[in-house]
Amino acid sequence: MARSLVDLLTEHATQQPDRTAYRYLVSGDCDGEIQEITYARLARRCRAVAAWLQERGLTGSRAMLLHPPGLGFIADYLGCLAAGVVAVPGVPPQGRADNHRALTRMRRLLADADVKVILGGRDVVTALAGMAEHLPELADITCLTTEDIPDEAADAWRAPDLTPDSVAFLQYTSGSTSAPKGVAVTHGNLLDNERIITERMGHTPQVIEEYDRELVVSWLPVYHDMGLIGPVLNTVYLGLTTTLFSPLHFLQQPDRWLKAISRYRPHTSGGPNFAYELSLKHATDELVDGLDLSSWKVAFNGAEPIRAATLRRFTETFAPAGFSRKAFYPCYGLAEATVMVTGASVDAPPTLLWAQDLGPHAGEADAAAVGCGRPGPGLTVTIADPEQGTELPEGHVGEIWVSGASVAKGYWRNALATRETFRATLPGREGRFLRTGDLGFLRDGELFVTGRLKDLIVIDGRNHYPQDLELSAEMCHPALRPGCTAAFSVPADDGAEGEQVVLVAEVAPDAAGDSEKITDLIRSALGEAHGLSVREVVLVHPGTIPKTSSGKIQRHATRTAHLSGSLSSVTAPAAR
Repeated sequence: MARSLVDLLTEHATQQPDRTAYRYLVSGDCDGEIQEITYARLARRCRAVAAWLQERGLTGSRAMLLHPPGLGFIADYLGCLAAGVVAVPGVPPQGRADNHRALTRMRRLLADADVKVILGGRDVVTALAGMAEHLPELADITCLTTEDIPDEAADAWRAPDLTPDSVAFLQYTSGSTSAPKGVAVTHGNLLDNERIITERMGHTPQVIEEYDRELVVSWLPVYHDMGLIGPVLNTVYLGLTTTLFSPLHFLQQPDRWLKAISRYRPHTSGGPNFAYELSLKHATDELVDGLDLSSWKVAFNGAEPIRAATLRRFTETFAPAGFSRKAFYPCYGLAEATVMVTGASVDAPPTLLWAQDLGPHAGEADAAAVGCGRPGPGLTVTIADPEQGTELPEGHVGEIWVSGASVAKGYWRNALATRETFRATLPGREGRFLRTGDLGFLRDGELFVTGRLKDLIVIDGRNHYPQDLELSAEMCHPALRPGCTAAFSVPADDGAEGEQVVLVAEVAPDAAGDSEKITDLIRSALGEAHGLSVREVVLVHPGTIPKTSSGKIQRHATRTAHLSGSLSSVTAPAAR
């Protein structure tokens, strides 16, 4: 029985040594340069990196991985696992010594994880050398260009003594509502969650054979849990061939994603809701006419609020290319549960509920609630009153709590946060639960996610989910950028009791002349749809609103910037 993903990699390298494990589109284009690595080559590079780490006595220590998009990260990540070294995926620097936020995050991760070595590509290591004055922590850390490790080093590799409880890697959380914390994911967590992903997404032996193991296309960043544990590691778990390309190339030309799906005809591909919106924005009749999306059976959508309108519009636009509504696959997960918690049913349309169906306990949202499917086998999902710590009946909104073998060990060297988040108990229930900080409800066993506990806006005793307000605002005018709006509450004017809503929205660069009109439209929309009087609408330039490394809006950081007056607005804030 496999103890780790490294055991499975060794098995695939023995049984299918010449099969391509990963195909990387260097420019993001199917007709451009392509790099490939076979299972035999991947296993040898993995062992070479592992042996280098072992020979330097680094087993049990932490290694930060800083790679640009490409295949280098994968070999180094698996090399850490093979050495018994705890991998710490990070965002590589891009010559941005002046980027205070990026430097602050890297400094915190280096210190928190007590990193002993940084593994990266040549360009990254060179860039780090030029940032020494901004990152004095690097003085005590070895920075290694892993291309310089010879293949022959693999001969010295020794299989580490691993158990299911051995920490495999630290997945630092995005920090959408707080400072990032390192989730300690064990080898047992990884294997269990790969089992769940395989079962929930329908990666059966029959499907694997039908698709000749070409199951996945992905542009998702590999340093983030969705892109790493889904597309990259499920490949090793099952012995698949997966096509990858850079998230930057996707953002530059979103049609590259759909063209890659059309060319390689995978079963599974996906991303956050914004990816589907971005694809719609760049869709043309010519593009649709040239696509064949009929092989695409699992179009997963997760990591941020899932919009019913996005699902409908994407289906309508790409149905002529063979895309089926049944392919849409809403799902829910988080780093603290390795990644996947719930997923929809394969080959069934998403479950949609409207406001009149939700009852008095499901909040004030008028838009459809999109079901995120059912828990993976072996996982338990329940809804709890976050203050009382008691289980709530079906249909009631509360905090989502999770238990099962995929739930991580805790936060790295943070006993207090681990106790508060991973050690919850429920009367009448055995075992401990993970408190996710997310709000939602269950209906007929299916999970519906409604928002973040800390982001909830309460005005005059009524609950408002910020993503609902943001969606209403974004639909007002085409100059408002999808997924680039933040709604939050601030104290009422003149010291009065209660809170008022502020909405910050990014607009297209040429929209400054329409700012007054856009502001009025947003006020009207939020008044009509949600019964809210908005204190301020602040229109800002593209790229102003802070986001996490996975692209989630940081509402608390936006609120702090607004209150400090540091937001760069296209005009003076409109206040009433």
